[in-house]
Amino acid sequence: MATFLYRLGRLAFRRRWYVALVWAAVLAAVGLGAMKAPAAADEGFNMPGIESQKAFDLMEERFPGASADGATARVVFVAPDGGKVTATENRRAVEKAVTELGDGTQVASAADPFKAQAVSKDGTTAYATVTYKVEPQDLTDASRTHLEEALVEARDAGLTVEAGGTAMEDTGGPGGAAELIGVAIAAVVLLVTFGSLAAAGLPLLTALVGVGVSMATILTLASTFGLSTTTGTLAMMLGLAVGIDYALFVVSRYREERAQGRTPEEAAGLAAGTAGSAVVFAGLTVVIALAGLAVVGIPMLTKMGLAAAGAVVVGVLIALTLVPALLGFWPNAVLTRRARKGGEAAKDAKPAKDNGGTRWARFVLRRPVPVLLLGVVGLGALAVPVADLQLGMPGDEAKSTATTERRAYDALAEGFGPGFNGPLTVVVDAKELAAGAGGGSDAKGAVETISGKIGGTGGVVSVSPARFNEAGDTAVFSVVPSTAPTDQKTKDLVETIRDERSGVESQTGATFEVTGTTAMNIDIAAKVQSALVPYLIIVVGLAVILLMVVFRSLLVPLKAALGFLLSVLASLGVVVLVFQQGHGAGIMGVEQTGPIMSLMPIFLVGIVFGLAMDYEVFLVSRMREGYVHGESPGQAVTSGFRHSARVVVAAALIMIAVFAGFIGESEPMIKMIGFGLASAVLFDAFVVRMAIVPAVLALLGHKAWWLPGWLDRLLPRVDVEGEALSRRPEAHPTAADPADLEPART
Repeated sequence: MATFLYRLGRLAFRRRWYVALVWAAVLAAVGLGAMKAPAAADEGFNMPGIESQKAFDLMEERFPGASADGATARVVFVAPDGGKVTATENRRAVEKAVTELGDGTQVASAADPFKAQAVSKDGTTAYATVTYKVEPQDLTDASRTHLEEALVEARDAGLTVEAGGTAMEDTGGPGGAAELIGVAIAAVVLLVTFGSLAAAGLPLLTALVGVGVSMATILTLASTFGLSTTTGTLAMMLGLAVGIDYALFVVSRYREERAQGRTPEEAAGLAAGTAGSAVVFAGLTVVIALAGLAVVGIPMLTKMGLAAAGAVVVGVLIALTLVPALLGFWPNAVLTRRARKGGEAAKDAKPAKDNGGTRWARFVLRRPVPVLLLGVVGLGALAVPVADLQLGMPGDEAKSTATTERRAYDALAEGFGPGFNGPLTVVVDAKELAAGAGGGSDAKGAVETISGKIGGTGGVVSVSPARFNEAGDTAVFSVVPSTAPTDQKTKDLVETIRDERSGVESQTGATFEVTGTTAMNIDIAAKVQSALVPYLIIVVGLAVILLMVVFRSLLVPLKAALGFLLSVLASLGVVVLVFQQGHGAGIMGVEQTGPIMSLMPIFLVGIVFGLAMDYEVFLVSRMREGYVHGESPGQAVTSGFRHSARVVVAAALIMIAVFAGFIGESEPMIKMIGFGLASAVLFDAFVVRMAIVPAVLALLGHKAWWLPGWLDRLLPRVDVEGEALSRRPEAHPTAADPADLEPART
């Protein structure tokens, strides 16, 4: 591995023009493809195998043309100063607004609240449901503008008018501010780390090229593979973070080799052969974790994972080829000012001085037990709130009160009751009864019985009249609970209805499914929880095997996996503290606490595991390199920190900056993901890898690098630490030729 990558790095350095042109051609080709590719038809969120999804599928099958995914807008009208919307002037304003709303070219219907009995009992609030012919992502700007103008006109009449529903959703994804903030902070961190504008700019440049290639490829393939606009969000987030980090490690090793007196080409080859080997295996662990998301069985999550895995692969390829090529164009620009003047190269191979990394490593080596206990207990304490974890999918109630969706939600809850915002939908399948002797009368009787039974259940406020399809074999009706969609009592109501189903079905001969916001949240949470253990076994198991190959050790990979579990539980714990329990929610811009997004545990496990293994590989591979070259276990730990601590800290700060930038997004789920990932990187890099790892290695000593003989013979040898390179005749440091310190002639 190391020898192959060494040759690849030297080849890219020598043939820099060809490498740069190839990547430029790739970027241009996929960019052109992205511009000409048709937009993807968003398939919407679906989760095969759960009851809620089965109910939606049955509705789509039995009610053709009435897609459950069609865009809707619920426009809420509130009379001013406690008046009545039924008053003559207010009623006239509402009816005029509804007429205007129904005139849109993409509008299928706009229900008059006075005819649809959509007025609150006290007469202060009414709502009109606007149904569109297309899905939310297919709404044109003209349709959205028409909706906004109708709302403004009704407000001018003196009414309080707000709107919610899928038609109000922003389907464009993050607007770019998050990425710009992350890049800006990353640039500052790189500049402080390297002390050189060129050294700071090169990782940013190559990362942006990688993100450009990845995102353009996703857009090109979007229509073919049904990739939604949200699919690329994770790919952009991870592609930017790992792209900067991987280039950072290669450039850092290149500078280190130049400081030892290597020629530019030799230094580029050695950087690719050593740091590049670590990049390959770090990237593999991330790819395994992301591709493993397919185990969960959620199509959207699978696509997001594979797209992000592709972005990571691109980042690895760029670090191994484009980075050495750019170093070939400007071999000295990334060096410090002192090195460019020849002072650092003149040191030849003098022993490296102590730095912050070595001093910290010696501190931990002297006090391994207190450091280990403090780290484990601290992370364990942060993980305690996980026991109170409640999963769900945050809706309009979690949005800022500055949004019309949140204000519409609050107005409906006040006027019609908290359960009105999350009605349950019951789909009755009476196909067998409709085909029998009694035909439609039997089917209608069964639906009436089921509706009556559910309506008499405690916690149910009202049940709407059943709506039958043309064949008369399927009916749909809504059930309004007395409590909010995220309330535990509403969840208990869903479970009660489902538990009593067998008796009702045997009595009527018809079957029914329960869906809706609360039911969907229950089903998704159950599916995610059932998939979490198999996912952990597969992903962690494969990664442990991979790390055994890398480190030739049994205990180091196990320690890495256990440290990851600590960091991911701690990060999930602080997410619960902020977004569910509300501690510090104001600082994060969270106005309404609630359940944690159902997919959050899977996101954290998948993404953070890959990133955690990044730091493990980069840090411990240098320790392994020192141990293989004859250093004692303690010296190897110190050596690893001397060479890698500053770079790992910089890489972690960059990751945190990129993820934390997404906390500023208005979308609660994006905000939650950004906060969770930033917290996880903070805990894993600074507590687990920088404190717990050296403490454990200090306690284990030589045993840390023990591997049973039979396993040693079974595992392939990949030479990540570059041992083969050190045995080469030309491997000894060579004083840099003065000509090498001149800018490369291209």
